[in-house]
Amino acid sequence: MKIIILGSGQVGSSVATHLAAEANNSITVVDTNAVALRDLQERLDIRTLCGVASHPDVLKDAGAEDADMLLAVTNSDESNMVACQVAWTLFHTPTKIARIRATGYQQHAALFDNAAIPVDVVISPETLVKDYIARLIEYPEALQVLDFAEGRVRLVGIRAHHGGPLVGRPIRTLREHMPTVDMRVAAIFRRDSPIHPEGETIIEDGDEVFFVATREHSRAVMGELRRLDRPYRRLMIAGGGNIGRALARTLEESYQIKVIEHNPLNARRLAEELDHTVVLNGDATDAELLAEENIEDMDVFLALTNDDEDNILSSMLAKRLGARKVMCIVNRAAYVDLIQSGPIDIALSPHQITIGALLTHLRRGDVVAVHSLRHGAAEAIEIVARGDEKTSKVVGRPISKLDLPPGTTIGALAREGEVVIAHGDTVIRTGDHVILFLTDKRRVRDIEQLFAVGFAFF
Repeated sequence: MKIIILGSGQVGSSVATHLAAEANNSITVVDTNAVALRDLQERLDIRTLCGVASHPDVLKDAGAEDADMLLAVTNSDESNMVACQVAWTLFHTPTKIARIRATGYQQHAALFDNAAIPVDVVISPETLVKDYIARLIEYPEALQVLDFAEGRVRLVGIRAHHGGPLVGRPIRTLREHMPTVDMRVAAIFRRDSPIHPEGETIIEDGDEVFFVATREHSRAVMGELRRLDRPYRRLMIAGGGNIGRALARTLEESYQIKVIEHNPLNARRLAEELDHTVVLNGDATDAELLAEENIEDMDVFLALTNDDEDNILSSMLAKRLGARKVMCIVNRAAYVDLIQSGPIDIALSPHQITIGALLTHLRRGDVVAVHSLRHGAAEAIEIVARGDEKTSKVVGRPISKLDLPPGTTIGALAREGEVVIAHGDTVIRTGDHVILFLTDKRRVRDIEQLFAVGFAFF
């Protein structure tokens, strides 16, 4: 696939890195920052072009005339939209994806149409991160919570702790504890190494366990892997930017929220917009301010500013002063790896969260959803099974007979309004939405080929 990426910032460079590692992709990155482009080209087998992303001549030189996809992720909404307009008008680029940050644009879906502004897919990293955090707050014990099949199926990542009924026992014994609950352990990571789960696999204290279950059963399964925490009530958010503002607006009806914003004008504007949120003008790295605002009573402290160092420092400070759990946004991948095992409970990587949404549109075949996991090393995919027993390698066959790539687990099937948790004798039907977990994302191409329909179907 020939892909042009406009913008070499965090999102653009992360997507380029992700896609360049896959075979059969030809990547060109365009930016005005020659230094950033040179760094990218030294690390990746890609082509780079220095120029203004929305200029027709630049797009032509980048190969827009025969590109399969344009991914506009510069820091300017307007540049992204104009680039898509130029690519469609002059070069008829088939698929155009644009990052749009301003909510004023997002609220008018009619704008994004080939007859108006030709953007096929609008990506808002801030909205994606906000929704991701909201799911984590709903499940206090979880490391990751991902939705599939329009929210009917959830993939939950959780750290197993001593005291959970299933810890120290084989996975198959779950049915003895919960005979009416069906679930599937999709993967286990023990000391960062993947373990393919079988019925006799024993869950150990400290294992990172990913399981698939229906939404209504997710919390009950979590209780088998560790003692459940009490629900969150009090939240403190550092940073009143796009993510902090959107999160407070979404949750303020259900939680007691305080927001710390260092810019006085932004703080005043935020106080006017929010109805049930306390807005404070100050510095989240100020220990006296945190103590005055009773940080020790907070269930969650969320550092959501644009500064990685401030986020890390304020989170560590909040934890030391007594916050029950701390989460922070970290853009630099090296920082995520560095702090993940320290006092910070969850490090959020916006570009990794965004990549999942982008990959949904970059994957071949009937891929409905993609989530990038464990810093991009693993993936969870929802893909539709097509064809029949003659034209498909999966339809009409039990899961135990499928030639799945190593490290791949089928967790569940969504079909005609019902959810079927996958087991060895489960037979895949045409039209099923199949939810898979891959411990090695390099096997994605094998999955795409496995689910491809033969020519006889046509």
